[in-house]
Amino acid sequence: MTVLEQLSRLSSAEEFFQFLNVPYEPAVLNVARLHILKRMGDSVRGSSPQLDDDALRENFRTHLQQAYRDFVRSTPLNERVFKVLKDAVRPKASRLVPLSIPGSKGNIEPPKSRSV
Repeated sequence: MTVLEQLSRLSSAEEFFQFLNVPYEPAVLNVARLHILKRMGDSVRGSSPQLDDDALRENFRTHLQQAYRDFVRSTPLNERVFKVLKDAVRPKASRLVPLSIPGSKGNIEPPKSRSV
């Protein structure tokens, strides 16, 4: 069975760390498991697929170690791996665009609501 086939059968973060022989602290993994695996997956996508099984296993190991180190030094909130966390700090765009008419003095303001 190839390394990719073996990896595809793993189901928990702990299994990935054990399979790739990467030491970890359970406290770190409990907080950032999905973030670590996502970071690893993102970085693996940019690497060469043309490796033999031993080189491929070492490549995955290296990427998992780096992703784990990122979250030992930082937090999921600071690293913002997932889109929802990235969007949370993205500046909100203004939805209202002032309307101006050529030749008029400035912008047309929306009507003020009248109190009854």
